[in-house]
Amino acid sequence: MQANNQNEKINLDEPNQDAYDDLIVSIEAGEGKLNLLIGVCDRIALCHQIIERYETELNPHFHTYRITLDAKEPNLKVAIQQLVEKSEYLQQHQPSVITVTGTEKLSFLRLGEEQSAQEKFFGYLQWTREGLREFPFTIILWVTHQLMVNLIKKAPDFWSWRNGVFRFVSHKKNVISTRELEGIRFALTGTELEDFNSDNDYFLPLEDLQILIQQIEQQSGIKDAKLASLYMKLAKIYEQRWARGEAQDYQKELDLAIEYSCKALKLQKELGLDEDFATSLDNLAGLYYFQGRYEQAESLYQKALSLRQRLLGKEHPDVAQIYNNLANLYSSQGRYEQAESLYQKALTLMQRFLGEEHSDVAQIYNNLAELYEFQGRYSEAESLYQKALSLRQRLLGEEHPSVADSYNNLALLYSSQGRYEQAEPLFKTALEMMQKLLGEEHPFVATSYNNLANLYYSQRRYTEAEPLFQKALELRQRLLGEEHPSVATSYNNLANLYYSQGRYSEAEPLFQKALELRQRLLGEEHPDVIRHKLKQISFCQQ
Repeated sequence: MQANNQNEKINLDEPNQDAYDDLIVSIEAGEGKLNLLIGVCDRIALCHQIIERYETELNPHFHTYRITLDAKEPNLKVAIQQLVEKSEYLQQHQPSVITVTGTEKLSFLRLGEEQSAQEKFFGYLQWTREGLREFPFTIILWVTHQLMVNLIKKAPDFWSWRNGVFRFVSHKKNVISTRELEGIRFALTGTELEDFNSDNDYFLPLEDLQILIQQIEQQSGIKDAKLASLYMKLAKIYEQRWARGEAQDYQKELDLAIEYSCKALKLQKELGLDEDFATSLDNLAGLYYFQGRYEQAESLYQKALSLRQRLLGKEHPDVAQIYNNLANLYSSQGRYEQAESLYQKALTLMQRFLGEEHSDVAQIYNNLAELYEFQGRYSEAESLYQKALSLRQRLLGEEHPSVADSYNNLALLYSSQGRYEQAEPLFKTALEMMQKLLGEEHPFVATSYNNLANLYYSQRRYTEAEPLFQKALELRQRLLGEEHPSVATSYNNLANLYYSQGRYSEAEPLFQKALELRQRLLGEEHPDVIRHKLKQISFCQQ
């Protein structure tokens, strides 16, 4: 029996498509006997989409069933037995596929109990193998990578009975590694994790981490430097997960990074930890900047700069970094003269202290080039973009998001100059790299879609531009929220497209949405707001 492949709800990349195809073959080959298969996926949404797809494709030949394990008593055999008792079809041993989920909710930590939920699960599994013989069906057990690593160790007898393991790769992870946890080891004394020592990329589920931190907060009862440092480290963990494209829920994890930054700031201020206080101010300002909360970001950057200058003097790499960050903010607000002055200061300091061969120097070249591009100083911009790209390739290697960023920025410059043939392959390379390195669900991927769409729009390739503009808008709304300058940009770009096609009734409300958002977020004096008002006047005169 060949599966029906007409239902394509999801588009899988090549490795995941191969895993999916192998899973289908294994299901079909195991008909009429116990066929234990293990699906491994860290992204819960992707897991459920895959399940829906194979359930649809396998029908009507296979009947499909789903069960969710009880988090308190996660007994696989009992759960299947209860399902069979309720189904006459299963009792007749007809071709069936039973999908088992819920393992992702099993806690790794004991949390005051004799056993953790995962330990209970593994214990039941060790004595499950023989008991499963009475079920001549395909049983697909879905687990995360973290749970699979421990399953191999804790339930080897069950593991040996598997007929296949199908790993679905995702940038999204619901765990942190032991390397990340190492940064907060100092705070784990007296907890059940104080002696962890394994090198494991899939070690601690995020939900367990949150519960652990709550326990530490309750047990310490002391507002000390150690607790303040813990908050700083936690904020950085969540920020870096976002940067690497690992966050399962972008908004939630960004909010956690902000929450821990605020907690760190409060304690650091009370305890007089000025250097850490300056660092947390800078970090929190960066988070607000990513959210488009420019006024709050500027205030924090200014405070961080003043404090660092007082503590470290004006000639210090950390001061240079805040110059750069504040310049980024000013550039986003259209305050180009102020931005250029700060970029130049940052570049001079970074070159003096770090030398030319440093990624931070490359970053400032890139940022300054972007500013020059905004000002129409294209020859100066191109030279700096090329410098940044060359440095990044040499220091970071070809497969790095910063290299993709450089390709994207050069492409934007070429597009602005009408050099479309040079721009298009760079935009496509940047998009492919971002998808590969950060996953599909990332703001940088949305930016790549938007930029490639703009290129097609400039070439009047409207049918190619529209779906990319739509993708960019949907991603930005989902990842950044409605109140973000990038969402306003997407509204504006779609409106321009509709306007150029004579679809005025669709264009007008989008122009209005974009203008209102930009006025609210950027202020009346921002160049984009001014351009937008002129565009609206032109529209009204049509």
